[in-house]
Amino acid sequence: MSSEEFEKLQEMYMSLYDELKLIPESALKSHGEERKKLVRTFDERHGEAEEVTHLQSQRALLLQGTESLNNASQSIERSHRIAAETDQIGTDIIEELGEQKEQLDRTRNRLVNTGENLSRITKHRLLMTNKLLLGVIILMELAILGAVVYLKFFRK
Repeated sequence: MSSEEFEKLQEMYMSLYDELKLIPESALKSHGEERKKLVRTFDERHGEAEEVTHLQSQRALLLQGTESLNNASQSIERSHRIAAETDQIGTDIIEELGEQKEQLDRTRNRLVNTGENLSRITKHRLLMTNKLLLGVIILMELAILGAVVYLKFFRK
């Protein structure tokens, strides 16, 4: 029902209401056939007024139902938007976690390589230290041997 039709019904209701207020006073003043005619007119007008009232209440219910439906539709749309945003956030988080996993894998590989390098360096240092000690020991033995030979053969 359009607002124009509603306004017409409103005007019709108001005019019927005004007429119905005057009929009881007129009925008290009149007698016989005129009184019956006024009572019939009152009943007809009263029926029309009830019909207009019924139409107005139906329109109000219809408007209320439409408003509830609009509110529910908006709520569903908001829910869809929130679900889409949540889905996007979840996708972004999964991608970021994948990148972080790759970074952790690379870091772990670097640590393994560093550990292997440290192990090799430590072995190399131990080997160099052992060679150096062996060289010092050999030099000391040669020095002792040279001193013994000198003392035995050249010093008399």
